[in-house]
Amino acid sequence: MRKRSVATLITALLAGSLLTGAPSPSAEAADTRTDSAPPADSPPRLGVDLDTVTIPELQARMADGSLTPSALTRAYLWRIKTVDPKVNAVLRTDPTARQQAAASDARHRAGTTRGPLDGIPVLIKDNVDTRGLASTAGSLALADRPPKTDAALVTRLREAGAVILGKANLSEWANFRAAKPTSGWSAVGGQTHNPYVLDRNPCGSSAGSGAALAASLSQVAIGTETDGSIVCPAGMNGVVGLKPSLGLVSGDGVVPISAEQDTAGPMARNVIDTALTLAVLSDHDAAHRNSPATDPARPGDLRGKRIGLWRLPTLGPKVDALMVRTAQKLRSAGAEVVEVTPPYQERLAELEFPALLSEFHRDIDAYLATREGGPRDLAELIEFNRDHPEEQTCFSGQELFESALAAPPTTDPEYRAMRAELKDLSRRSIDETLATYRLDAIAAPTNPPAWTTDCARGDNDVIPSSTPAAVSGYPSLSVPAGFADELPVGLLLTAGNHQDGKLLSLGSAVESRLDAWRAPRYLPTVGPDPVR
Repeated sequence: MRKRSVATLITALLAGSLLTGAPSPSAEAADTRTDSAPPADSPPRLGVDLDTVTIPELQARMADGSLTPSALTRAYLWRIKTVDPKVNAVLRTDPTARQQAAASDARHRAGTTRGPLDGIPVLIKDNVDTRGLASTAGSLALADRPPKTDAALVTRLREAGAVILGKANLSEWANFRAAKPTSGWSAVGGQTHNPYVLDRNPCGSSAGSGAALAASLSQVAIGTETDGSIVCPAGMNGVVGLKPSLGLVSGDGVVPISAEQDTAGPMARNVIDTALTLAVLSDHDAAHRNSPATDPARPGDLRGKRIGLWRLPTLGPKVDALMVRTAQKLRSAGAEVVEVTPPYQERLAELEFPALLSEFHRDIDAYLATREGGPRDLAELIEFNRDHPEEQTCFSGQELFESALAAPPTTDPEYRAMRAELKDLSRRSIDETLATYRLDAIAAPTNPPAWTTDCARGDNDVIPSSTPAAVSGYPSLSVPAGFADELPVGLLLTAGNHQDGKLLSLGSAVESRLDAWRAPRYLPTVGPDPVR
């Protein structure tokens, strides 16, 4: 069978029942056929439930004229205004968002829409360049002069007609500054909170993207990951996040840690919207070179699928019990679930951090050279942080910056040997496990229950499940698995190289079977951190 691009494959795999059909009953509760603005102190009446509505349902409404992109954009802006003060996930809204939506209105009226994301509001993590809109990586060092050009992925979103709603807060410098950082905190944006329990952490570094989606402040969001920074915020905030295969989404215009591992990726409240966003973001040339074959199984069907469960009981008894229940649900849907432990994990943990230090020094210097004003390289960035007390209000350290400045260059033979071993062992850890047990994917808990945010202590986030896919460049997908008391836990699915389409199809089936999503209640606290 002829291979096709990931974008084409996603459309094929998610066609039919996953992408079509009438809007849900909650979406049919009211009809909005006028685009007149509601009073400023009342929410727009859309006739859809923003917590649960999917992009295909929204597009069906837009096609029949009962909803406009402008009304949808106003609704999300209203939620940001009224709900985000609890969560602090959105740094700034784009002052042109309403104009973008109005342009989409015109395309919908004329029947010239650009695809499923036309008129869909998107939040962008603040380490992604967005022209004319401050793009800071959470640091005051980049706050004064917005970039003049869009990152490549933002260009793709604009070309698809998406509405750039604004910028999401993040862990400053994507959690690669201090030895004991606090996820979700930045000097620019302050602390983002977990919408389920507000004194708990949202995980990093795409903390604002995950928390904003949980609070229904945007339809989709863009995150970035070096190791865990898409999938952990997705799991900990009860949403969906895809770390794509390395190279599938362009990194041009994204503040880097390491070109060997970094990727941007889509986040949403469901797999359908995640897949549709990936189709827009993906580099179609790269996808065509390494595209997966079509999956003969009907999307949503787990019968005959083989899944390897990596339980990771170190994440705590409540998470482990949830994984056992999850395996039972997948088996009852026809999947075969076997327990596995991917090899080489200790060696990967030993090698990854030293390699990232060398790569960060190289890549951050190259990025800073593209920005006007502010520090020109890592050495100047270190000095900036020393001179600005605002950068030290949650944690004062910049030990990772200082270690990166002193790390061997990426031309060093020892570094090259280290990265080569990392690539080899990480790929073997997945490939050998998939082959030995004849698996479609490896499943593991994405995250522990969210820990209490504490600037003095820092994070409690040693989570090994994301590392094999992160280091190898293979795709991984977190879908909601359930809860440990009031705190969401994700199920992380990892597949082989450039099997993004197959992984999304499997993830849709798992999502449907587990049916684990529920809306946050914005509880102030739930007591002490669970025992790990």
